[in-house]
Amino acid sequence: MPEPAILIIKLGALGNVILSLNAFAAIRAHHPDARISVLTTAPYAAWLREAPWFDDVLVDPRPAWWNLPDVLRLRRILSEPGFSRVYDLQTSRRSSNYFHLFPRGAKPEWSGIATGSSHPDLDPNRGSMHDNDRQIRQLNQAGIFHIPPPDLSWCRGDIGRFGLPRDFVVLVPGSAPHRPEKRWPAERFQVLAEALRARGLTPVVVGTTAEKPIARAIPAAIDLTGQTRFGDLADLGRAARFAVGNDTGPMHLLATAGCSSVVLFSHASDPALCAPRGPDVRVLRRPSLGSLEVGEVLDALPHLVAA
Repeated sequence: MPEPAILIIKLGALGNVILSLNAFAAIRAHHPDARISVLTTAPYAAWLREAPWFDDVLVDPRPAWWNLPDVLRLRRILSEPGFSRVYDLQTSRRSSNYFHLFPRGAKPEWSGIATGSSHPDLDPNRGSMHDNDRQIRQLNQAGIFHIPPPDLSWCRGDIGRFGLPRDFVVLVPGSAPHRPEKRWPAERFQVLAEALRARGLTPVVVGTTAEKPIARAIPAAIDLTGQTRFGDLADLGRAARFAVGNDTGPMHLLATAGCSSVVLFSHASDPALCAPRGPDVRVLRRPSLGSLEVGEVLDALPHLVAA
C-alpha cells in the first residue's frame, strides 16, 4: 500500500512561517508514515528543506490568475503527487483558491477555510485570534490535538565568523520596505545603542542588505545587515543577552530561538494577533512609534541590562 501524501500550505511571510513551526511538527507526528510536502515561496524553500518535518519542499510560483500557463503549472505541482489531505495553514484567499485547482474527481481532504473543505475551520473567533492559536484551533478541528512547542534546534548557522564579544545585544531596526510605519526611528536606535554601550553591552544590527542605510544611521552598533542567514539569526538569538526590534520576521526567529526580546509595535499591526512567541517576549506599543522614547525601551529592559 503506498504511503499517504500530505500537503501543508504556508507561503509566508517569515513571521507567519515561524509561528507555524509547532503546527508543522504536530502534522508530522499525526502522520508518521506519510510523505509530507510543504508548499511555500522561494525565500523560505532552502531553509525549510533543512527542517525535520518535510519530505519535499514545493515552491509556489504565485501566478497571476490571468496567466493561464503558470496557473496550469501550479495545478500540476499540486495534483501530480496525489495528495490525500491538505492542511492550508495560510488560509488566505489565494491559498483557498488552490483547492479549486485540484481535478474535480480527485480533490483531497482539506483543512482550511476554502468552500468545500472536508475539515473546515469553523471557529467564529478565528479572525480575532493570534496566528499561532488560530492554527492550533484549526488542527484541533481536523483531529490533531497534540501540539508540541516550537522547535528550532535543527536551525543552525556560523556566527563565529563575526567575532562578536560575549556580551552583545541584537537590534532589528528594519521592517518590510512598504511598511515604514512599523519602524521605530533609526536615530532612536542609535541613542539606545549608545546607552547600551555605556552599560558594557555591544549592540549588533541585523537586517537585509536593503536595510544597510538604516544600519549606517546606527554607528554605535556593529553592522551585520545582509550577512546573516536564518541559521545565523537563530544562533544569534541563542547567544545574545537580549534583542530589541520592530514587528518583523527576524524578531520572530530570535524570540523563538530563546532570546529575551522587546518588540515594538505601532498602529500598523496588532500584537494580539501576531506578536512573536518565545520564553521571554515583551511588547511596547504606541499608535506611532515616533512617540516611543528611548527611556521607555530601557525601562522595559531593567533585568536584562542589569544581569
